[in-house]
Amino acid sequence: MLQIAIVDDHPIVVKGLKDLLETAPGWTVAGCFHTGSDLLSFMEGNEVQLVLLDISLPDTNGMLLCQGIRRRWPDTQVVVVSNLSDRSIIRQMLHEGAAGYLLKTAGPEEMLACIHEVLKGNTSISKEVQEIISRPELDTGAVIPELTKREKQILQLLAEGKRSGDIARELFISPLTVKTHRATLLQKFGVNNIVALVKRAQELRLL
Repeated sequence: MLQIAIVDDHPIVVKGLKDLLETAPGWTVAGCFHTGSDLLSFMEGNEVQLVLLDISLPDTNGMLLCQGIRRRWPDTQVVVVSNLSDRSIIRQMLHEGAAGYLLKTAGPEEMLACIHEVLKGNTSISKEVQEIISRPELDTGAVIPELTKREKQILQLLAEGKRSGDIARELFISPLTVKTHRATLLQKFGVNNIVALVKRAQELRLL
């Protein structure tokens, strides 16, 4: 019996995925989790062959979680199921060991087909994701990430040298929320630290 875990902090998404997966013979949903830490705790004592992973989680980001899963449980396959359609994020997740990438807009049949491909040992992405990463780069070679209003605010404050606690107080949000947005910004710009993030944003004239 194939043991599958779902990690997503949206209950409706979790229920939809669970109902879909349980229609496949020989598959069972071993657990549904809203945070990365809950998933890792579960995997310490339970065998999981496949993880369906959202990128934006309350306590971590998908790239770090995927890294951790692949490092500790190399036989466990990770398939990203996300709303994030930025090309740099898709490429990073695949680079970090994700065997598949699906947008949440994918239909049930396409989703099941992609998962079947992953279970055969192949890398599988949905048709829409394939179109995104196949688009030609801009002539300048620069791909400008799409940012939300909140991400733009946090990017500006980071460029001003403010720390997460200061940003949280200024925007009336939690430090954990700031940390999550910071991680997403690093993913979108394809960089590993705040200095490189600010430099890249300046190069793209976003600051």
